[in-house]
Amino acid sequence: MPRLMLAFFCSGFGALLCQIVWQRMLGIFAGSDTVSAALVVGAFLAGLGLGSILGALLADRLTPARALLGFALCEAVVALCALVSKPFLYDWLALGLAGRVEGPALVFALCFAGLVVPTTLMGASLPLLCRAIATSLDRLAERIGTLYGLNTLGAGLGALLGGWLVVGNLGFTGALGLAATLNLAAAALALTLLPGARAAAAPDAARPGAAKAAPFGSLPLWCLLVFLSGYVIVALEILWVRLLGQVGQYHAYLFPTVLGIFLLADGLGMALAARMVRRLPDPRPAFFVTQGAGFVLAALLIGALWLALPYPPLSGLMSVDHWRFTLAPMVVSTLLVVVVVAPPAFLIGMTFPFVQRAVQQDLASVGARVGWVQLANIAGNAAGSIGTGLVTLHILGSMGTLKLLAALSALLLLGWLWQAGRGASLLASLRARRWEAGLAAACAVALVALPGNGTFWSRMHGQAEGSFAAWSEDRSGVAFYRETAEDPGKPTGRFFIMGHGQGSVPFLPVHILLGSIGPLIHPAPEKVLAIGVGSSGTPWGAAISPATKEIRAIELIKPVLDTLAEIAAARPEGAVAALLRDPRVRFEYGDGRQALAQGTERYDVIEADAVLPQSSHSGLLYSAEFLEAVRTRLAKGGIYVQWAPTARVVETFAAVFPHAILLQPFPVLIGSNDPIPFDHARLLQKLADPAVLAHARRGNPAIGSLAQEVSGAAYHWRPETARDPASLTDMFPRDEFFANHDYLYRWQPRTPQQAQAVPPRATVAAVPR
Repeated sequence: MPRLMLAFFCSGFGALLCQIVWQRMLGIFAGSDTVSAALVVGAFLAGLGLGSILGALLADRLTPARALLGFALCEAVVALCALVSKPFLYDWLALGLAGRVEGPALVFALCFAGLVVPTTLMGASLPLLCRAIATSLDRLAERIGTLYGLNTLGAGLGALLGGWLVVGNLGFTGALGLAATLNLAAAALALTLLPGARAAAAPDAARPGAAKAAPFGSLPLWCLLVFLSGYVIVALEILWVRLLGQVGQYHAYLFPTVLGIFLLADGLGMALAARMVRRLPDPRPAFFVTQGAGFVLAALLIGALWLALPYPPLSGLMSVDHWRFTLAPMVVSTLLVVVVVAPPAFLIGMTFPFVQRAVQQDLASVGARVGWVQLANIAGNAAGSIGTGLVTLHILGSMGTLKLLAALSALLLLGWLWQAGRGASLLASLRARRWEAGLAAACAVALVALPGNGTFWSRMHGQAEGSFAAWSEDRSGVAFYRETAEDPGKPTGRFFIMGHGQGSVPFLPVHILLGSIGPLIHPAPEKVLAIGVGSSGTPWGAAISPATKEIRAIELIKPVLDTLAEIAAARPEGAVAALLRDPRVRFEYGDGRQALAQGTERYDVIEADAVLPQSSHSGLLYSAEFLEAVRTRLAKGGIYVQWAPTARVVETFAAVFPHAILLQPFPVLIGSNDPIPFDHARLLQKLADPAVLAHARRGNPAIGSLAQEVSGAAYHWRPETARDPASLTDMFPRDEFFANHDYLYRWQPRTPQQAQAVPPRATVAAVPR
């Protein structure tokens, strides 16, 4: 057992590293929107489910020695898949087929084909390993619970250490190498036990009088219960990510932290319950109590966080108005994840050994019963992921989804109370099952007491009483606009997307500047593509030229567009309403990177809305591969414009575009495949032109000058200019993993040739605004 426990721990650690990387690579192929993400997760879980079925059908036909050998082979092949996955999943599928595959069914099929071998082997490993240890019925549930608990603990550490240390320091390719090493270590540990397993006599479970456990319900019934439990816990996980992301600000470390804490607590719950199962005469009450208590505690902790957030000390660190990428807020947000996620995950994790105690009735069918129960759990996880991520969040919102889970948990407990109380009076039944009855009542109270979505998000975003707000939520995210009540005649407000402050209305001057520079420089900016909308300041700037005939603006979070429409309806005289009425502008919900990969239309100007480089998945919009995709969609003489928040962004941009310019003091990058018709003095004159300023001031009356933002000396890169290599790639987005790298906001020339591009006194201060 000690060696097998270590082997399964390594297997869980490696599996989570692979999952993190594979989901990222396939996300590039399928897209970053929630539907595509659900397809990738569904493909991953489908492979695990297939492995569970095969394990259930195969394991009990093997001797313990052969089952152990099968486990070792599974781990070795998973290691091989990890090593070859980058050229297959990323080079061929994500990049090679980008833009060539459309339709959810085909996307799912290709993702499943890319993952089916390793995930099937992962799913089959538990039934095989359980068959190998099936030597004593008395300790069987304890051993299975202990092994799965250690596997889950390994997965939790894989998520935490993988997200916080491994990927940030080694990149995605290095993480896959480490995962392969751990899987090979698991195989090697299992093989060291093979001689002893061959020498040991297999237990004769089929002989007359062989020990069998007392039945506690049919296997199909327990599979149904496990399915519902799996649905609830994954639905809670999705809600935790959404809610804690709003509090802690979405960054690359958030999801691994929530997932890691959840899995660690889940595994610890399994480990504790595994020590309890032998002393339980009937595991059914323990299952329903821990399952119900887990949900009730989850609802209470979410409600407590919602109530406490506007008050000190949380208000001073975790308010949406604060910058939360520094040390203190990140420590506090991590502690909040532990407080909110760990206790309910621990309780629900305890249910797994109780289920094994109920279903393991003889040694002859150990593998099958483990496999079918695991399949039910995976199916529940898949249903929870897809049902919550695509359906209930979209229709009911976050609080509606939590209320639905309250109703489901209450029905689960009431069903048990009815079953356990048959033949007895209602009062006697409630007395005998007072814990279950109390938890069912608590679920009913949560169903009524939880706030609605509007009340919940208004408090989370610090809306003042009596002030105007517009918001929207669906499966793709949350957008919230909040005005101040200082001057009703001149309403101003902040715009938040997924907990990030992403601009304001009236628009920030630098957002208008980012949108206007491309059309002002290009001699005929007829067709413009804007990747990202935000508060719509950048598309507003893109509309600055009368020569522009079409502006296509793509936004990944659909509630952003819905919230803008609500603002326009409430403020018809404002710039947002004017932009939405502009016949040249077409807003779309979609993935901007996918839009570049699909179609053949070329643009005179492509521009990106300012994206915080610390935010999760921002690396996909700053990588060399993304910039190469931009180059392919530029028309002859077309230019691309983006914010330059860090030195690595500048280096990567200059490494990709043969012709590039960096403006300052507000850092703006301009790139093209062709020589750029750039005249700095002429650009400053245009920015000071009364007609240009009138358009800018229509978006923000307080603007004094746009020219001063880019009046510093400009760096130029031409084909012959020496450059640094691209430091940001899809496989190693260093800025996104900012806690693992020096975060340089100042770019300085590194060669004499670059230094000659500007006067020696000039500097670049790329501080985000």
